[in-house]
Amino acid sequence: MNHYQDWREIKVSTLVKDQKVIEISSKISIEEACQVLFENNISSAPIKHEGNYIGVFDYGDVIAYILLVLQPKDKEKESYSIQDIMNKALKGEKVSVGLVSDLSRKNPFYSIQQDSTLSTAIEIFALGTRRVCVVKPDGGIQGILSQSTVIQYLYEHTKQFPDLGECMNKTIHQLNLGKEPVISVPANATMLNALMIMSQHGVSSLAVVSSDKIIGNISMTDVKHVMKSYRHGLLWKTCFQFVSYIKLEQGIIEGQDRLPVFDVRPDTHLGFAIAKLLATRAHRVWVTDEKQQLLGVVSLTDIFRILATVAGIKLPNENRRTSLNVSTFNRRDIK
Repeated sequence: MNHYQDWREIKVSTLVKDQKVIEISSKISIEEACQVLFENNISSAPIKHEGNYIGVFDYGDVIAYILLVLQPKDKEKESYSIQDIMNKALKGEKVSVGLVSDLSRKNPFYSIQQDSTLSTAIEIFALGTRRVCVVKPDGGIQGILSQSTVIQYLYEHTKQFPDLGECMNKTIHQLNLGKEPVISVPANATMLNALMIMSQHGVSSLAVVSSDKIIGNISMTDVKHVMKSYRHGLLWKTCFQFVSYIKLEQGIIEGQDRLPVFDVRPDTHLGFAIAKLLATRAHRVWVTDEKQQLLGVVSLTDIFRILATVAGIKLPNENRRTSLNVSTFNRRDIK
């Protein structure tokens, strides 16, 4: 018999109890911080400044930094901190990772308590937050709870929870998913253009299309290939060339043979779509017809909205973030 009577009441600490938390000092450079992410095979890490957590560094901040340097705006109209980053970068000086914490304005330091439940996490993730820090009573971080972590746990324990199993067996079409408009980029656009589109629309991945057919996928984490060994020339490659480069590197260096496109059909069961998301470590799958024509997209956030409905959670206004502690800081305090 299942130990848990209700999956909604499982403590979030259960999902991160064996996690090793990688922290980044606010004083190291952006390049050094990227190296920490590479070496630990993670996409984000909390930043610590003088004993306090001030934010989370992820590849979204790297993209924001690249665009700030390569597509500069009128400095006089920018805040002091943005001017400081631009001045340091243009002079070839070290830019500390503390300065670019949440530069993308999409990943502030959100935290929840250890005794919070999955119901709380599902509500948070259904509103678009991608990760939260699970904090201990002493203020330390027990682990990072992400959308993917929760989805994987629920997927692996589906048989223990009948209501989840029923949901997993429904199709994308039956759940009214895949209706969201697709943000795409032409195959002949440059990678720099793709990053700009990603930033402008606030999405973590783009469909790469040619003749209205999807031929590839570029995600926020792919910018790590640009930062590795300072391969900045990749920014001026076309998206088609970039996708081909990634597949080649994954096949030769990582010993993987991953398909460049992550897609499902409208009649695909939710469980299968989730399995594909977990296998590819992606945050969204594209919905296509049998001719590879794009119909829509299903994101992890979309799936959490479905889970919220199953859990009987009434979602608040999307501008709210319930049960969250948000840390703020002044970049002027960081050099």
